[in-house]
Amino acid sequence: MTRYNAALTEAKWQKIWADSETFTAKLDPSKPKYYVLEMFPYPSGKIHMGHVRNYTQGDVVARYRRAKGFNVMHPMGWDAFGMPAENAAMEHNVHPAKWTYENIDHMRGQLKQMGLSLDWSREFATCDPEYYGQEQKMFLDFLEAGLVSRKESWVNWDPVDNTVLANEQVIDGCGWRSGAPVERRLLSQWFLKITDYADELNAALDNLPRWPEKVRTMQKNWIGRSEGLRLFFDIEDHDPLEVYTTRPDTIFGACGMAIAADHPLAEKLAQDNPALQKFITECRTGATTEEAMEKMEKKGFDTGIVARTPFEDRALPVFVANFVLMEYGTGAIFMSAAHDQRDLDFAHKYNLDVRTVIRPEGEDDSYAVSTEAYIGPGKLFNSEFLDGMTIKDAKAEVARRAEDGDFGKKTINFRLRDWGISRQRYWGCPIPIIHCEHCGIVPVPKSDLPVVLPDDVSFDKPGNPLTHHGTWQHVDCPSCTKPARRETDTFDTFIDSSWYFARFCSPKSADPVDTDATDYWMPVDQYVGGVEHAILHLLYSRFYTRAMKEIGLSSVEEPFDGLFTQGMVCHETYADAKGNWILPADLTHNEDGSFTEKKTGEPVTIGRSVKMSKSRKNVVDPTEIIDQYGADTARWFMLSDSPPERDLEWTEEGVEGAWRFTQRLWRTVTVSMEGLGKVASEPDNFSKAAQDLRRMCHVSIDAVGRDIEDFHFNNAVAQIYKFSNAVAAIKSDGSDGDVFALGEALTVLVQLVAPMMPHLAEEMWQMMGKEGIVTDMLWPEAQVKLMQKNTVTIAIQVKGKLRDTIEVAKDMDKAEVEKLALACEKIQKAVGESPIRKVIVVPNRIVNIVI
Repeated sequence: MTRYNAALTEAKWQKIWADSETFTAKLDPSKPKYYVLEMFPYPSGKIHMGHVRNYTQGDVVARYRRAKGFNVMHPMGWDAFGMPAENAAMEHNVHPAKWTYENIDHMRGQLKQMGLSLDWSREFATCDPEYYGQEQKMFLDFLEAGLVSRKESWVNWDPVDNTVLANEQVIDGCGWRSGAPVERRLLSQWFLKITDYADELNAALDNLPRWPEKVRTMQKNWIGRSEGLRLFFDIEDHDPLEVYTTRPDTIFGACGMAIAADHPLAEKLAQDNPALQKFITECRTGATTEEAMEKMEKKGFDTGIVARTPFEDRALPVFVANFVLMEYGTGAIFMSAAHDQRDLDFAHKYNLDVRTVIRPEGEDDSYAVSTEAYIGPGKLFNSEFLDGMTIKDAKAEVARRAEDGDFGKKTINFRLRDWGISRQRYWGCPIPIIHCEHCGIVPVPKSDLPVVLPDDVSFDKPGNPLTHHGTWQHVDCPSCTKPARRETDTFDTFIDSSWYFARFCSPKSADPVDTDATDYWMPVDQYVGGVEHAILHLLYSRFYTRAMKEIGLSSVEEPFDGLFTQGMVCHETYADAKGNWILPADLTHNEDGSFTEKKTGEPVTIGRSVKMSKSRKNVVDPTEIIDQYGADTARWFMLSDSPPERDLEWTEEGVEGAWRFTQRLWRTVTVSMEGLGKVASEPDNFSKAAQDLRRMCHVSIDAVGRDIEDFHFNNAVAQIYKFSNAVAAIKSDGSDGDVFALGEALTVLVQLVAPMMPHLAEEMWQMMGKEGIVTDMLWPEAQVKLMQKNTVTIAIQVKGKLRDTIEVAKDMDKAEVEKLALACEKIQKAVGESPIRKVIVVPNRIVNIVI
């Protein structure tokens, strides 16, 4: 047969699927639904191998569930707002919308080349006014429901770009783009009240068994639920200082107090203390993330005032410290140096008293820490009424006495803060609010939505182009009709991705969602994406779904029933002697295995395999691979090489191996088709070879199905390799049994391959003369009786020693087994001339010959 032509075949079947609207999902209450969704891409301009892996995995699930009889929805859209488009506008003098939509057009074509079973009729981009107008409607509903607030908040401010930066955009204290030292500023911001759901979001993680444990743990840590105590320390001439602590048991070991630089007491004391004001300013230009604060040098400023401990009336110095966050707890802590390493290091640095109040089992009251804090279990000592108690009992006793004395209260605290959604950006969804000097904050009437971004903007000034626009922000107040101004901040782009999955259920609806559609399709049955989105995107989506339920737009609380996080695609890096990255295309591969640069002839160093990225110049263009080998080959390699949750090593050898298998499978099926369909009904008799093939066939149906359901795609691929080899190896004798078994195996083989290499499967299905398209076929049923082995291997012993083995039919008659055993050449030699006294046959296990 001719070689398989991937380019022609893939284009052919992609057109057939599109013309027949094969993957257009329709609401059908008579069928069970299955909603498959991969995290939608940012339209950066080109898809990368990470996209290929991500969308291939989701596509296998979608096609498999379709074959299992589900009504599958598998949509695609674009997460299209964000800074890269604004950067492109500044760098290339192109409007963000033009840049974005051109990129979408290109990437859509690339994704269609992959043969994904996507419902393109549901496509939208989050920068479409039709989409973000519905987002604005929901915001106004949230505002009315009390889920939105506006308040002052400390933010990271880039003084060059004149914009707020997320913590992740602050690199070594400087703006990620401008390089300017970042300042902490107090600005009025819009917030969504995610903290109203903190306890619920935390507890509900235990009801998501189909989420990776790692992701659930990361979310729990981010939400940061802790049970502790609020304690009040008296300070002369000032209001009592309220602290939050999870270790009230160490109160008798307190060595000092630490308050945040943004604490009201710190600001009050700094009014007539220039040195303190300077220290506070330094704190506001330092690290902003908890991770960065963990690594930085811990510094403090002794304010000169003291706080009194509630039980002993002991004086403790009060420091302003750069490691205390105003956003966590009360912005104030007491330090117990002996039982917290950070506090111990701080105490040594500032010569504070170190009091040990918990001793390990086996230690006496002379126990004292030195350079390493003790944070393990033990008994209290040096602690008056707590002496001899366990840590748990001591916590409870301190809390009881504090509440009885009205200087403390047990409380539950969360690390999670309300979600600040204001961004000083152009390329985002406008916040539908108008500011009026007479009426205050006025929502834009829903009849005036969407508030559309102006096209005629300029990026020649730092800051938000919306604030520089001559007319856009100037409007009349909807309430009093007097001159007013629009809100010029736009939404955090995480809002766009926090409900898009619900919009896919009814993308043309005049409301944010059609509740009949969301009631049917939601939640997403299988969500696929990178673990880097484990916290913010997934947590915000969980909050948004609950908020939508509160305003009557959803009947579910959890958006994603099942979650799978795939690994990265990695590739070797290449660098010259100076450490400059070099593209693989610019290398010469020498006979001795070394590499040199084509232009210079200089030797090149092969670096470790890392995630593909443009900066390291180790990116492989999926379009080039698809053009050369075909989409099915790329898909097969992505599924075959590694467990999907682990990183995948991209190699040319691996892709070529996948291509060779594509050709081998094509030859196996096309060469074996002779006689296909001549035996319509299952015959009574099968040769041993036919029985073995049928067993392999039905074992493969069961194994491949289970492996797809469990996301063990590499195991499914391995089973298909075994099965295809068995099909290729069979030598049919032309009997009805052999012909039937081979026809059954070929049909099943094509069906099992179809979710992974759909174009090849369709072409083989058509070549075999089958009706319809394989995409519409139901998954074959594995027959349990055929999965069981019909033969057994029996050991033959002579005088108790193993001499040979034979393979016989299961449950064969004892006399027949004995006859076969005695006919073995090795057994005849072992017996020799000795008379046989007895032959003992244990069915399906052993033959023992006594001589």
